[in-house]
Amino acid sequence: MRLMIAAAAVGGLSVQASAQAPLYVEVMVVGTYHFASPGLDVFNSKIDDVLKPQRQLELEALGTALAKFAPTKIMLERVAETPDLIDPRYAAFTPGDMAESRDERVQIGYRVARRLGHRTVYAIDERHDWPFGKLIAWAKATGAQARLDALMAKGAASAKHTEELQNRTIPAALAEMNRTETIDSDHGWYYEALGFADAEQQPGADLNAMWYLRNAKIFAKLQLAAVPGDRVLVIYGAGHNYWLGHFARMTPGYRSVDPVPYLQKAANALR
Repeated sequence: MRLMIAAAAVGGLSVQASAQAPLYVEVMVVGTYHFASPGLDVFNSKIDDVLKPQRQLELEALGTALAKFAPTKIMLERVAETPDLIDPRYAAFTPGDMAESRDERVQIGYRVARRLGHRTVYAIDERHDWPFGKLIAWAKATGAQARLDALMAKGAASAKHTEELQNRTIPAALAEMNRTETIDSDHGWYYEALGFADAEQQPGADLNAMWYLRNAKIFAKLQLAAVPGDRVLVIYGAGHNYWLGHFARMTPGYRSVDPVPYLQKAANALR
């Protein structure tokens, strides 16, 4: 009898402890290339048309896999016009847009949101200053043109690699782009830029600071829209992977979810 009472007591404590366990916000950041290839980045890639029937099949497989994460909120790379951070374009979205829009926010974000019956999607991007011109000017003025050319060549090589990934399915390409090794390698470009400096000016440090600031503000907006227990799916340009993933891992109350198993599952389904 005493053993039974003790077991019941321990069981009660276990239930109580479980009930009091803190709720986390789980964040899955899926970095992607820009499907429409708008040419707005320093380095741009030629992208295969995602409206092709085969690419639409690939995106359906991707949407199915990401829906398995069961996100409660979906957040995209768009600047909101209202304090509630709601993306106004989603309200006007129709299934017909899938056959017309090449935007990854539509093809991935809206696709998953509609599949799960979400009534809203969130826009958490941040307008920002991008002082890359100052780094270029400093390099020219200080005789560092050769170093700048080498840095630019690395960026161009990364863009070329994205073009080469077009030989794979979209989920397989995204799986490669979201691996830790790829993210760290791509972000190394920014850290190499830190070396563009002298005692008076540090344009590489300024560039890194502004890139950090933009991503910190993006994550701050994510926090405004999220509540404990949320599962947040973030669809963003892959260049943001490093810092957004860092914030998801390091911010108290948040947990990072690796997207690669979901992306790989979609890739495997297409074999």
